[in-house]
Amino acid sequence: MMTNNYDVYVSPLVERNASAEMSALFGAQKKFSTWRKLWLELAKAEKKMGLKISDSQIKQMAKHLDDIDFNKAAKYEKKFRHDVMAHVYTFGDVAPKAAPIMHLGATSCYIGDNADLLIMREAMQLIAAKLAAVINLLGKFATKYSDLPTLGFTHYQPAQLTTVGKRAALWCYEFVLDLQEIEYRIKELHFRGVKGTTGTQASFLELFEGNHTKVKQLDKAVAAAFDFKKICAVTGQTYQRKTDTQIVNTLALIAQSAHKMCNDIRLLANLKELEEPFEKSQIGSSAMAYKRNPMRCERTTALSRFVLSLATSPAMTASEQWLERTLDDSANKRIVIPEAFLAVDGILQILINVADGLVVYPKVIASRVDSELPFMATENILMAAVKAGGNRQQLHEKIRLHSHAAAAQVKQFGKPNDLIDRLKADMDFAKIDFTKVLNPQKYIGRAKQQVDEFVKGVVNPVCRKYQKELNRKSELNV
Repeated sequence: MMTNNYDVYVSPLVERNASAEMSALFGAQKKFSTWRKLWLELAKAEKKMGLKISDSQIKQMAKHLDDIDFNKAAKYEKKFRHDVMAHVYTFGDVAPKAAPIMHLGATSCYIGDNADLLIMREAMQLIAAKLAAVINLLGKFATKYSDLPTLGFTHYQPAQLTTVGKRAALWCYEFVLDLQEIEYRIKELHFRGVKGTTGTQASFLELFEGNHTKVKQLDKAVAAAFDFKKICAVTGQTYQRKTDTQIVNTLALIAQSAHKMCNDIRLLANLKELEEPFEKSQIGSSAMAYKRNPMRCERTTALSRFVLSLATSPAMTASEQWLERTLDDSANKRIVIPEAFLAVDGILQILINVADGLVVYPKVIASRVDSELPFMATENILMAAVKAGGNRQQLHEKIRLHSHAAAAQVKQFGKPNDLIDRLKADMDFAKIDFTKVLNPQKYIGRAKQQVDEFVKGVVNPVCRKYQKELNRKSELNV
């Protein structure tokens, strides 16, 4: 989402990473039109509860939800040093009939807090849809390569074989867990509602002449107008800032998954087994023309670290809220919440691009498997030789000696692994069918079946649930 103003700082999250739709969610237009909707729904609910608010006042407010004069609002804010009152006056100027009843009984946090919750819910829904897109693409990739044997690594040392598809399924499953978490946060998000200045609803109790039932009905009516089924049971002036901690922590979980996947791809790119997409005219290095740097995955890990660092801030803010509220949350929230969402949106934009264009090099993978498989196959070779009539202990000792000799050729002299040639030349192993014993498919266990079961039982339900969202186009920025 590029900007043409070169005289001021513009966040790289907006300019280079996040999508236009996520950037718009945290833009001024979305924020202040949401404020106006909250004023409108409050007035409508108060009218329904019996306050003297006319249809013409409601209609005038409804007519001017989006035509915001930002210059006028800025002048009012400079005068009043209060952003909510600046927009009360700005709204009142275009809806003068409604001005006398606008913001009636409310506090600034009725507007600011509820708007934040509405926008964060919408942002989480967008994140959920993009997570589903990543899961869908990784599921397809895992299925395509479900039975392609590849060398597994533990401690970044050669381990038993797995498959390229099984490794992708591991990445995919982490995003599935992230999706479940963010769906839970959406479902459990509580509306602040209509609670008054310190959360006691005293102003509304006064408006309704001590009628507690009407005050409770007002709270529920406004929440229902915005499709919130749950409302904070009690509040001070603000909704519990722990909510922000929970949401940003959930975004940090996504960053963890993205960082792990992209680090894996970067390691595999160095091994020339797997690469992220590389465009025809893309330049990998300004100096080294041959290079194909994994810049997308590198950018993802960079953004992920940023999100992980942000996760501490809402926790500190929540712990600092004195008594019914203190304003040291506001400046922090204005930065942390949007940037956490913008960064994760950018991460998912990149991951969709990467997952949709991963390049696999089967011959390189097979070559590495061939170089390590002889060592891994020694137990099977031993069993086959025993079945052919050999002595287990004597054969074990011979394999040990041949293995160490072959390892020395590899490590000390940089030569190919010649263990199999050594064993073939040993008469005690003459009856073994080495082609059969060294078939990589014998060493991948249930990797293919695990992938098939995972895609069928986990990935496909996600794709069915988000079928409409999967058709959404996602463009990678710079």
